[in-house]
Amino acid sequence: MIQSSSDRIVSALRTWIAAAPAGAQLPSTRKLVAQFEVSPVTVQKALRALIGQGVIESRPGVGTFVCAVRTARPSDYGWQTAALGSPQHRPPVSSSALRTTPNDVIALHSGYPDRELLPERLVRAAFARAARSEAAVSRPPAAGLPELQSWFAAELGAITPAGLTTPAASDVVILPGSQSGLSTLFRTLVGVGRPLLIESPSYWGAMLAAAQVGVQLVPIPSGPRGPSPDDLDRAFAQTGARAFYAQPNFAHPTGGQWTPDLSDTVLGIVREHGAFLIEDDWAHDFGIAADSAPIAARDDSGHVVCIRSLTKSVSPSVRVAGLIARGPARDRILADTQAQAMYVSSALQAVAVDVVTQPAWRTHLRSLRRQLTHRRDLLVDALREHTPAAHLDAVPRGGLNLWLRLPDDTNLPRLTHACEAQGVIIAAGDEWFPAEPTGRYLRLNYSGPNPNAFPDAARIIGQALTTRH
Repeated sequence: MIQSSSDRIVSALRTWIAAAPAGAQLPSTRKLVAQFEVSPVTVQKALRALIGQGVIESRPGVGTFVCAVRTARPSDYGWQTAALGSPQHRPPVSSSALRTTPNDVIALHSGYPDRELLPERLVRAAFARAARSEAAVSRPPAAGLPELQSWFAAELGAITPAGLTTPAASDVVILPGSQSGLSTLFRTLVGVGRPLLIESPSYWGAMLAAAQVGVQLVPIPSGPRGPSPDDLDRAFAQTGARAFYAQPNFAHPTGGQWTPDLSDTVLGIVREHGAFLIEDDWAHDFGIAADSAPIAARDDSGHVVCIRSLTKSVSPSVRVAGLIARGPARDRILADTQAQAMYVSSALQAVAVDVVTQPAWRTHLRSLRRQLTHRRDLLVDALREHTPAAHLDAVPRGGLNLWLRLPDDTNLPRLTHACEAQGVIIAAGDEWFPAEPTGRYLRLNYSGPNPNAFPDAARIIGQALTTRH
């Protein structure tokens, strides 16, 4: 390859620079022109290349010099250990459900639905309209946009039994997603160091929020049919807890849904103990064989505080949730949310209310139910065929996940690594237990990308299980 004049100068000067001390001045442009018998433009091009490589530096009006070699000194943050002290509450490690993965794997670990399950056209149009509206440059009321408050209240009011007072828009507080809402609820309704009853297994994000707030978790055994009322009543009596966090509809991770009788019984226990039921209605829009029936619709006395997020069903970019609470509890919740975030973006609220009030939103939900049904059944059938060593206690009637029981001697870390080596990413069930796991489980998301690969994924999991030792 023929070397250009500027490249020839760069090569020669790099040899000169290697032998020169740091800070040495290079020959002037005039001398370099004479030495290499080239034009000043060519010399300047070579010098710019060396400057770009970081080996020389130009000092205007003075000349060009060899850069000093700078060895990066490791930063010493040891002083912060004494300043911070030991953490009072060490939060759990971030969930595997948040891992990002390349496109060439079969991802069964995520906690979010695939993009094709989202109302993308509605979301894009709503963002465009919000950008042209006052919402793009205005500050909303602290509790949220009135029209979005009204929508959340109306959604719950539509299933409130006759004879009970339906929620009002003023009972709603708009939050920047359910995760921040859980932190607020645990802080205001439970308090630092106080006990919180929680289903076991349960949503890992709730456990993370509890750890950050400093709440003491008290596990209540639960499964596809929900918790035992006797266990719940006993835990309230023994601990003096004043709140119970639960997911009565399509629980994460078990997929369980409480019967109406169990819902009434639990509500009665909560009332008897003068406590709160913190109801996480995260999967409200993901019903398959049943609809979500929030317990909050059965209570108008302020014992149930219900939070419903739109992040998973509308878009991960629309981190908006609605929380319904009544009485002084609502005032405390609002005060805490103002202290933490002041308010939720007007633009995001405008996008949310735009999407969910479009006639096409209901059409999307009907299509979503069909797609989730197909994906769930495809994965269930594949697992039954290829993973006979695993057991599915119940096929969920809604939600996004399957909760798969494995043999007790399964080495979960080895299993997950073996599957990942074959291109299948799975989520071990241990992180969904607030105390020691009571068995070996996998939580598999059937709403992820490429459902046609589910049979291959089930075959790989089955093979890994047979060689788990």
